[in-house]
Amino acid sequence: MRRRTAAIAVAALATTGLVTTAAPAVSGPHQDRGGKHQDRGPHDGGKRGDRAVLTEYAEDTWASFEAMAHPDTGLPADNIDGDLDPGSRSGYTSPTNIGAYLWSTVVARDLGIIKRGEAKQRMAQTLASVAELERHEDSGMFYNWYDEATGEKLYVWPDDGNQVYPFLSSVDNGWLATALVLVKNAEPRLAAQAEAIRSTMDFGFYYDPPVGQIRGGFWDEPPADPAAVLDNYRDRGPDVWYTGHHYGTLNTEPRIASYLGIAWGQIPPEHYFHMFRTFPDTCDWSWPEQKPVGEWEQHLGVDVFQGAYRYRDMQIVPTWGGSMFEALMVDLFIPESDWGPRSWGVNHPLTVRAHIEHGMDEAGYGYWGFSPSSDPAGGYREYGVDPIGMEPNGYSSDQERTVVESGWDDPECFREASEPEGYGDGVVTPHASFLALPYDKGAALTNLANIRDDFDAYGPGGFYDAVAVGSGTVAERYLSLDQGMIMAALGNELKNDRVKSYVVRGDVKRVIRPLLGIEEFNAGS
Repeated sequence: MRRRTAAIAVAALATTGLVTTAAPAVSGPHQDRGGKHQDRGPHDGGKRGDRAVLTEYAEDTWASFEAMAHPDTGLPADNIDGDLDPGSRSGYTSPTNIGAYLWSTVVARDLGIIKRGEAKQRMAQTLASVAELERHEDSGMFYNWYDEATGEKLYVWPDDGNQVYPFLSSVDNGWLATALVLVKNAEPRLAAQAEAIRSTMDFGFYYDPPVGQIRGGFWDEPPADPAAVLDNYRDRGPDVWYTGHHYGTLNTEPRIASYLGIAWGQIPPEHYFHMFRTFPDTCDWSWPEQKPVGEWEQHLGVDVFQGAYRYRDMQIVPTWGGSMFEALMVDLFIPESDWGPRSWGVNHPLTVRAHIEHGMDEAGYGYWGFSPSSDPAGGYREYGVDPIGMEPNGYSSDQERTVVESGWDDPECFREASEPEGYGDGVVTPHASFLALPYDKGAALTNLANIRDDFDAYGPGGFYDAVAVGSGTVAERYLSLDQGMIMAALGNELKNDRVKSYVVRGDVKRVIRPLLGIEEFNAGS
């Protein structure tokens, strides 16, 4: 049984607890090595050596997509076993998975791994299949789960027979739309085909005007969720059942949907400032991880609490769970650090530094990079650096779910702080190191080399999805989402941010660049 990868996008909930849909993972026997590298020095390879290593990673990672893509449809499986046996394809795919395959195909072409003709043929087949997928007519949005072999919308999970309530996710459609823009700009011969699909997608369908935030998604048939809200924000077509939560935290991966909706005039730019940097520092918001530091400012007429969390000697605008992909996946496609030098340009390097210091110093694992991934013990888990996440129960970095209680220093709603006595079997995922490449390339390359050298963590499709570094247990499978992040990161690193350049032409650059330049985060060290 395999987990439903793209469902983890809902890990960024800002106003409710975590909602996920998961199934057990496949993991095999591994050696208990548990090597640690607290004392190993920084990566010292030359530029030529670095490039050769990164190219090898890209070639092998691409092999996993070749195996996951179904030959009849060009739709990728959500995941596949570590031996790349086509018979182990998951039996389902999502808009995020499809987007990851499309942009990875462009990267494989640009790096010379596949020829231009093959890349065009692959993308054309996938786009033709996507154009035939059933979608919500009034919004143009795609459902979350399809059979990758046939393109049929799923009502039953192929692995366990449980019922699927067809759902249309804002963030998952955001990743597909990102890929469609990328393909349009990267392959002119497919531009019309990609744009015909993209132009029907209206992110305003998710935008709740009184709140100023987007919903996690909606169902167009009655769902099982009792918190669902019946409404229609576009007054176009029948009412739908929106999720009970909004995506209210700024520093999470759903902001890709926000950027696209704003760029295309479907969502007002004020929405960007209606999202929380942290929740306010009052007792009404005393349930998150820690009491933030900050003050109120106003941007575009919206009052914004410029909050930050303190971690070691850093002040960081936190993610929801403290994970790497929440903070940095969007940065693969939107040059946030360049466009927001006083906001993201400060915060992103601090996020990477926090992950390194947690893994190497605080927890003493000898490795770092914590993000939602396969659980080496089976299934799927959210991993992160708990103190830099807002989620009150924490995304832990180890199998024992060791978390920190940062407390709330206010006499009216005091909550005592507590530190763990120690950490257990830490779980790192290689995709987190690839996300860190722009901000500490040497540390990222060293970490990846150590993971590869010390564990049975590398297979025919590149790095396996996750490693429990204490026990040496490896999750031997490949996920479209995580492999797609790796390919996009390598496309940027090896081709001078070319992946970003494909996405930010036209309206995205014209509208989003000045928006990100407005603000200064309360972040620094």
